[in-house]
Amino acid sequence: MLLIIFFLGTTFWLSAQERPAFAEEVEALTQKNDSLWDPNKETIVFTGSSSIRKWDNLQASFPEHQVLNAGFGGSQASDLLYYLDTLVLRYNPTKVFIYEGDNDISAKKRPRKIIGTTETIIGKLKRQNPDMKIVLISAKPSISRWHLRRKYKRLNRKFLRLTKKDESLLFADVWYPMLNGKEVKKDIFVSDGLHMNSKGYDIWYNTMQHLVNNP
Repeated sequence: MLLIIFFLGTTFWLSAQERPAFAEEVEALTQKNDSLWDPNKETIVFTGSSSIRKWDNLQASFPEHQVLNAGFGGSQASDLLYYLDTLVLRYNPTKVFIYEGDNDISAKKRPRKIIGTTETIIGKLKRQNPDMKIVLISAKPSISRWHLRRKYKRLNRKFLRLTKKDESLLFADVWYPMLNGKEVKKDIFVSDGLHMNSKGYDIWYNTMQHLVNNP
């Protein structure tokens, strides 16, 4: 009897440990977006890592559109691919903004690998809606990851080249607006030097406003 209890307890512990990364956050986020989503309206989804998740006034910034924030902190492109159906495709969006690559580079993934995963994401989105507009947001510069700037710039060049292959793929360059000359602006970040304050998000808004509003 004790052996059976031990076996069942071990099985339960292992199953809990084997839950995919971000599962709880994605479940909570999906419940929130389900409650906000009106299927009768065209939908724009912003997704990606914490720079999207922490854009608290995203919906309020674009009041003329139905915008859902599907950002989940710490994610990489491979994580977005895993949760693409749950976070994005279930809302049948006409336009998707993607911010991934920041954490990938920090995790020592090569730009080529990130681009390959991004192409797979794009392909999956396009299979549901060939007319969908997809906006790739460039990796941003930051104080804490400034030492990786050459790799980020290489990734951004690859993102830009990728968007030139298809008119429905667009590129939002937040890299250069966040610089002061050749250095990153210091007053647009919170204390960790990675995440942005309201000044940083003002730059993002100004960079993406026309991409949201244009058909």
